[in-house]
Amino acid sequence: MAEKAVWQPDPEFVKTTRLFQWMTALGFSDYDDFLKASTDDIAWFWEEAEKALGISWYKRYSQTLNLGKGIKWPKWFSDGRLNAVYNAVEKWSRRPDTADRTALIWESEDGKTERITYSSLHQKVARAAAGFKKQGIAKGDVIAIYMPMIPETVIAMLAAAKIGAVFLPVFSGYGAHAAAARLSAAEAKILVTADGFLRRGKKVCMKKEADKAADRSPSVQKVVVCRLHDGDQTWNHKRDIDWNELMKSDPLQNTEEMDSSDPLMLLYTSGTTGQPKGAVHTHAGFPLKAAFDAGFGMDVKQGDTFFWFTDMGWMMGPFLIFGGLINGAAVLLYDGAPDFPAPDRLWELVNRHRVTHLGVSPTLIRSLMQHGEDFLYQYDLSSLKAIGSTGEPWNYEPWMWLFRHAGKERIPIFNYSGGTEISGGILGNVLLRPITPMTFNSPLPGMAANVFNEKGEEVVNEVGELVLTKPWVGMTNGFWKEPSRYEKAYWSRWTDVWVHGDWAKRDENG
Repeated sequence: MAEKAVWQPDPEFVKTTRLFQWMTALGFSDYDDFLKASTDDIAWFWEEAEKALGISWYKRYSQTLNLGKGIKWPKWFSDGRLNAVYNAVEKWSRRPDTADRTALIWESEDGKTERITYSSLHQKVARAAAGFKKQGIAKGDVIAIYMPMIPETVIAMLAAAKIGAVFLPVFSGYGAHAAAARLSAAEAKILVTADGFLRRGKKVCMKKEADKAADRSPSVQKVVVCRLHDGDQTWNHKRDIDWNELMKSDPLQNTEEMDSSDPLMLLYTSGTTGQPKGAVHTHAGFPLKAAFDAGFGMDVKQGDTFFWFTDMGWMMGPFLIFGGLINGAAVLLYDGAPDFPAPDRLWELVNRHRVTHLGVSPTLIRSLMQHGEDFLYQYDLSSLKAIGSTGEPWNYEPWMWLFRHAGKERIPIFNYSGGTEISGGILGNVLLRPITPMTFNSPLPGMAANVFNEKGEEVVNEVGELVLTKPWVGMTNGFWKEPSRYEKAYWSRWTDVWVHGDWAKRDENG
């Protein structure tokens, strides 16, 4: 028997959501009709989504969708010219009403904090971009970013985008072997890293692993190092550059005008099944899908504070940055353990920085539950509007614990499932429909999701393969230098059907 919904959208609240307001502006009064229209005509839908997000183009596109090369290789926004960094930072820094708003908030495990406005972030990105150019980095070159969650990590990513380089975030917890596999596969020219970071009060020497990874990667010419902990790190005078030196350049005024399909970022999968796959994400792909899911799925708005407990090497790191900044919100970065020095750390962060949207994983909540709920009640969590969750399936008790004690039974839990190759989610919990524990209440608009049995037939109330039958903005533009591996991974089971590799079950309500 299906669970009963525990969260019901209040009709007055629904009217305040971006999704409802946009849907009604497009002439729809019923969400089901709107959802159907979003996949019946995907070109119409994604053109409207791009406009609703306020994407700025240097040159507007001539055609929203071209399927000349088939469904596996869609060309979105043909002939359009834009840059992700302009849409994430520069446009807000130029507006008098938003220039001095907070773009980034950072907190370290030992309690240091920093706030950076949109105009200040713009200046820092422009300096880093000039610094990269001085090091000989040109359009199309790959910059690897192997960093803890600090402002410099975001600045380096956006500076790469500004000059048309491709950034490659690498999970900060990887050792040299896993990092080197990604640097070599991507042929990264520069590696940006830090001397170390704190975890549970102990210093982790990151540079040691970064040096070993660079030694094993023949393409790496320079290593840029953020000195955070003044450690007695070995310095390679031929290869190493101090981040502060890089930042001494005069700000670069020019932002590269990129084609819609030019690569912005490489995201390597975790490589649990064989060699890691390098998903290629474009300037008009990942940022738009991330911003759409955050803005119209989770209702992230200008002036909100968006925080996902994650790492830049996982998809949710770049998702947090583009999902937050393109929507004009402040993004909170926390570099530390979520339960250190005490299990209340996460809720203390929400309280202190007035977080509106918090992202967690079921595992994190299971680990915090063991400490009881009393520590939660010391904090004012009234700023929260939604709690996001991704990474794995829920079980009932932790979901209800989070809903009752953190959300006081009033905050929706946005269960979210997609992946590195999706740029965000396939399934979510839209805020216009009731929410049942552990489940998803809708495919995200624009995502033609279905469940097939082993014969490739649509099934209801039985477990099958989660599939997508149409392309979407943000779909990986193949794997880096491995187009046939990409086709084999997703398209080889049934003709023109993306097989995601997850099991799913759909009930009568969809």
